[in-house]
Amino acid sequence: MSRFAVTNTRVFTGTHIADASVVVVEDGTIAAVGHEVPEGVEELDGGGGTLLPGLIDAHTHTDEDGLRTALRFGVTTELDMMSVPDVMNPVRKKVQTEFDLADVRTASWGLAHPDGHPHQLRRDLDDPVWPTATVPSQAPAFVEGRLSEGADYIKIMVEDGTAFGTSLPVVPPEVVAAAVEAAHERGAMALVHALSATATRVAVEAGADGLTHLHYDEVISDDLILRMREQGMFVITTLAVTASGASDGAGPRLAADLRVASRLNAAWRDNLGREFAWNAHLPNALRSVGLLHAAGVEVLAGTDAAHLGAPGLAHGASLHDELRLLEAGGLSPVEALTAATRRTADRFGLTDRGRIEPGAAADLVLVDGDPTSQLSATLNTRAVWRRGHRLAPAGVTGEQDA
Repeated sequence: MSRFAVTNTRVFTGTHIADASVVVVEDGTIAAVGHEVPEGVEELDGGGGTLLPGLIDAHTHTDEDGLRTALRFGVTTELDMMSVPDVMNPVRKKVQTEFDLADVRTASWGLAHPDGHPHQLRRDLDDPVWPTATVPSQAPAFVEGRLSEGADYIKIMVEDGTAFGTSLPVVPPEVVAAAVEAAHERGAMALVHALSATATRVAVEAGADGLTHLHYDEVISDDLILRMREQGMFVITTLAVTASGASDGAGPRLAADLRVASRLNAAWRDNLGREFAWNAHLPNALRSVGLLHAAGVEVLAGTDAAHLGAPGLAHGASLHDELRLLEAGGLSPVEALTAATRRTADRFGLTDRGRIEPGAAADLVLVDGDPTSQLSATLNTRAVWRRGHRLAPAGVTGEQDA
């Protein structure tokens, strides 16, 4: 039986700082949170730092390399928001037994118009023909197909191309509504990609559970906020990709931080140091974050980190900047941390993570300093554990060669 205790540490439970200085782990599970170390248990001195639940990025497009990179930054779970199942399913099997990768959940194929987003971005990727639904009667079969592939939730694209300076056909609102209804009938969440206020309204009208982006073409309206709160919707903010689209300089600044650069290979450093540079408007998004949060609509931390070639982002690293941007939008450091731990875990039914409490998985991050008062301390990583398996020190602080 593997047993150890992290001692001399501040403990952030996922919602608050606990009256505790010791976390005991047995066989990959948190056994106790308190002040005592059981006899015979190995002690790991936390050096007066802070122990956090493993972070969760609520919006990525990932693969094995992305999951390995994410874990170096204390992101122990990624929620993949669209992928090719023949690529993702082997990775999902691997993370069950290889603990140098973050865990992952996935939407599998997203419901997209056959000639719409994101096909214009994937022409050279040799994708197989995507399953789709073009009329409401086809929506149940689409949903059933994704769930049979192992999808954990359903993703629907509502994107007219305006954000990318073009015009694209969209999934009709009646098909969106039918897909949401079919997902709910199967007990699955339905999430909608929406980068515009118009698309957000389509998602709300359809009764979606959540939005995978926060639109930025205008500040969110009071009536949308009211309806979202009444319907219990949540928003994955993806401020990191909005900042890249707005040429805010967030990615290059993050890439220049030695705490980040030391954990990325040259290709990922270069990717993070560039910018998408489209017509995104970050101030609108930040204002909307504050309004949603003040109204009680849950916001979850997600980045839209994808593959090399999606500039201004890097798996794991960008979630730390998402936290910074959430604070800029009006959340306190504790609220931002909760958006990347307990709140996201609960929304996605991941009740074994996002928290430090007995019975939870030992997905843990030890950092120097106190991120509940200074969020940037999340990057002061001393150790990362997934399911009680500690990431090799070189994977936390050492240079990663291409």
